[in-house]
Amino acid sequence: MQNGTYESSSRPTPSWENLVRRLPSPEEQRVAMMSNPLHPHEARMAFRACAAWAVVLGLATGAMAGTQSPPPRRARPPASWDKATAGTFYADAFTELQGQRPAFTSVTRPAIAPASGGRPAASGGTVTPAGGFKWSTLVSGDALTDEIKELKDRVTPTVVSPSTFKGGGYDEAQKAFSMLALAFGVIAAHDEDVRWKKDAAAARDLFARAGFNCKVGTDQSYTESKLRVEDLAAMLDGNPPQGKPDRDEDFRWSQVAGRPPLMTRLETAEKLLGAATSSAGEFSEQIDTAVHEAEIVAAIAEVIQQPDFEHHDDDTYRGYASALRTAAGGLRDACRRKDHKAASAAVAAISKSCNDCHGDYR
Repeated sequence: MQNGTYESSSRPTPSWENLVRRLPSPEEQRVAMMSNPLHPHEARMAFRACAAWAVVLGLATGAMAGTQSPPPRRARPPASWDKATAGTFYADAFTELQGQRPAFTSVTRPAIAPASGGRPAASGGTVTPAGGFKWSTLVSGDALTDEIKELKDRVTPTVVSPSTFKGGGYDEAQKAFSMLALAFGVIAAHDEDVRWKKDAAAARDLFARAGFNCKVGTDQSYTESKLRVEDLAAMLDGNPPQGKPDRDEDFRWSQVAGRPPLMTRLETAEKLLGAATSSAGEFSEQIDTAVHEAEIVAAIAEVIQQPDFEHHDDDTYRGYASALRTAAGGLRDACRRKDHKAASAAVAAISKSCNDCHGDYR
């Protein structure tokens, strides 16, 4: 369905006349019985068989009635909707949608991209170059490890005491844990040998859970955050994390982090890139910072397009995210060439894609 219109299906939609079998009328049944009368012996046998089946079915129904649980109690629908909610849906979709209704049972669901980062192809398959999606084309292992080290310095002060954490530290912790989860998630799926790759999947899940739980500052979220900071310090020292994730389902990128913490990181990158390209002199001095930020932006832009991530199936949103990823790649290339003019244009393109997206998806 596009733009509120059903596209015509390759198969004609079955009519109710074809779907519902017409039952014979009483008159037709009487005529059939008169034209094919039963022998008296056959009639007696048929009657006895029907009576036996009635007894069996009655006993079975009684037994099931005694074992069936009562129907679940469900919440009543609201008596009325607010304007924002009511305006989201059609009052009667059948009067608004145009064209022939498709046969949904014949539609093939698209394949879900694997945790390696592959994206669904137009044919419903998955784009998986040798070894999976090549994350190295967007972000290097060095950029990911440097990002993790910087995040450790940012999150550690938030758990120095319960009062610091509850007084606002939890908000900073949530942002840091969310980006840590993303960084370790990319390391786990990276096509190159990156530090911590052996423990990256476990770390991804641990920091993702901490990030989601840090939406509020409580004793529980403080205790968990402190343990995750200890895990991070242990990993930087070359040891595995002590925490054990409790994942019991397939990994999905949408479980790594919420969109707001990632948008905050993009805003930080935009400010740093603006300063790094403000002049030829600044660009020359901060070229390493520009490369790092460009690669982190590209990684985020790729992650937010993964299946099940918010708005991932919205073509307009994916267009903005793809433009952001392309601009970040162009910035990295310009930095490698030490081309200040091209780098400034790429930063402007990054800002434009962010602003355009925020205009539609706030």
